[in-house]
Amino acid sequence: MPVLNLLLIVSLACAASQDTRPSPGTEPISSGGRAPAVATSPCVQAAPPAVPSTQSTKPAASSTREIAGNDSTAKDPPITVPSVKGRTKKDSLALVKAVRVGAENPNWPVKTAAQLPGSILPGRRIVAYYGNPLSKRMGILGELPPEQMLARFDKEIAAWNRADPCTPVQPALHLIAVVAQGAPGRDGKYRMRMTDSLIEMVSSWAAKRNALLFLDVQVGKSTVQAELPRLVPFLKRPTVMLAIDPEFSMKPRMDRKQGVLVTDKPGARIGTMNSDDVNYAIGLLADVVKQNNLPPKILVVHRFTHTMLIGAKKIRLDPRVQVVIDMDGWGQPWLKYDSYRAYVESEPVQFTGFKLFYHNDTKKGDPLLTPGEVLLLNPKPLYIQYQ
Repeated sequence: MPVLNLLLIVSLACAASQDTRPSPGTEPISSGGRAPAVATSPCVQAAPPAVPSTQSTKPAASSTREIAGNDSTAKDPPITVPSVKGRTKKDSLALVKAVRVGAENPNWPVKTAAQLPGSILPGRRIVAYYGNPLSKRMGILGELPPEQMLARFDKEIAAWNRADPCTPVQPALHLIAVVAQGAPGRDGKYRMRMTDSLIEMVSSWAAKRNALLFLDVQVGKSTVQAELPRLVPFLKRPTVMLAIDPEFSMKPRMDRKQGVLVTDKPGARIGTMNSDDVNYAIGLLADVVKQNNLPPKILVVHRFTHTMLIGAKKIRLDPRVQVVIDMDGWGQPWLKYDSYRAYVESEPVQFTGFKLFYHNDTKKGDPLLTPGEVLLLNPKPLYIQYQ
């Protein structure tokens, strides 16, 4: 969400709220890798439903947004240049060149334990529509009336299924459930919690598409430790996942001129989270999975600068939680590629995501990146978000 939109959020106060592919056997696999294909087919099509069921599983023990995995163990086919209306051949070749810079990163795919039964990643690619229905400027989720929004969503899902038929799409709606704002509010935390009724409304939209629901948290001057427990009743549902956005996490900092600690308002500067924040979210989700016998949860962490996520190497993975670092910056295509390499690929955590902005990515006349162009990236993102 562009920082300028924060000023609009003050008005919200007047408005008030798989085909899973489990890893075979017990051998560790690469978290960014696909399950081995059978000899007769390049794709593995497994039987379980796309959306997690309530069937019990047994977990293992344990901005300023403008910006300057899913590989098998076999070698990828040669990169081809997608033909895109409005993009010159020269620009397309420049994108391919940008991708090849990071094509041989030895740290990918990330090695983890085998994914638990019911895991959505890496067998499916999540494609999500992001925003809040109380604002037309925070993302596509609220920009259009629900039925028009879902109809456009269907077209994006179809495009991704065509682009990579070996990785079926899992639809998702991504709701900003705690919204950073420019006013302090009653408790001075500069954030607004959406009502349960609003969350239920978006959940009903997701149900129409057999989609996941992500609850996104922008803490403002609050903390993830204070904001996440309230969402646990929703997270107990098999289809509800979590996201946290460091851009709007305003931690105290030392003002060198005044020599005192200050805490900026959301939007005054890009915020930050550290590994402790992420590990807390992972621990909370792991407990929800264990206590309610659920399939693994997914945690999305937004990132488009180095300082948005401090100490990524200290993030402690848990088999009950699949972690996605989502490249959340906007700009021209090659700049987005550069940021993906600099802020996501360069610090491997587990899975990767990539955000597309219908308006901000195209404001200088460039066509929006197509699914085929996004899939040039290595590792290939398994979480795609449209704003």
